[in-house]
Amino acid sequence: MRLREIGAPDAARIAKREGQHKYDHGHVLVLGGPPAQGGAGRLAARAALRVGAGLVTLACPPAALAENAARLDAVMLRALEGTEDLERLLADRRLSALCLGPGFGLSDRERDLVAVALDAGRPTVLDADALTLVARERMLRQRLHPGCVLTPHAGEFRRLFPGTLEDEASRAEAARAAAAETGAVILLKGAETLVEGPEGLAVHAATGARGAPWLATAGAGDVLAGLIAGLLGRGLRGQEAAEAGAWLHVEAARIVGPGLIAEDLPEALPAVFRALGL
Repeated sequence: MRLREIGAPDAARIAKREGQHKYDHGHVLVLGGPPAQGGAGRLAARAALRVGAGLVTLACPPAALAENAARLDAVMLRALEGTEDLERLLADRRLSALCLGPGFGLSDRERDLVAVALDAGRPTVLDADALTLVARERMLRQRLHPGCVLTPHAGEFRRLFPGTLEDEASRAEAARAAAAETGAVILLKGAETLVEGPEGLAVHAATGARGAPWLATAGAGDVLAGLIAGLLGRGLRGQEAAEAGAWLHVEAARIVGPGLIAEDLPEALPAVFRALGL
């Protein structure tokens, strides 16, 4: 079966134009984790900002505020104790996309926060711990909606959809079945990343001339989640954002090259954008 290949995103869709202001480019909310576990959330937040979101807020437990404040400047911070705090944040309709999961946690608190976030119906990326919670909690799975983008690697996918991903040959059919079951966009990570959604199944092959094996490093997936959330916040459709995020992620890695660490990826985006003519 020949799959549609994901190419460079349409520059016009991610350009910024004269006369616009920050709220024209969306406000992304990233839910962060407890003290000493905040790096993943910070990576996602910085990626969302670098990809062009007008504003990004990282909401984290009060005890983690000082740690995050020491590492972040342009990303805003909010204390997030429990579901009431999140409901107050979500009352601001200018929050245009959410990113759930990187370094988040797996307790009942996080389960309840994910439920509130999904009930808000905003464009939402679910990655890492959020995917584990959805796999574990039926009530979260039932809250998934068409505005969601799920970004599992193979292990997470098998926990979410047991028995569907048996080997490499079954990846395409498994991704299709997962999207049909959940109504969400599915991005199945790998050297050949599959994206399934309303526009059909597409593949981005980071192999051969576009190989980027140095993406096998801690935090790279958190950056991808942030890229997609930032693009969602800017108004791209779920599948469009997932496909563009996958391409930008690999292109940034290719610019950095061997020795890459996750922190390098957002910093490489300006060079990627210049090459696209933005």
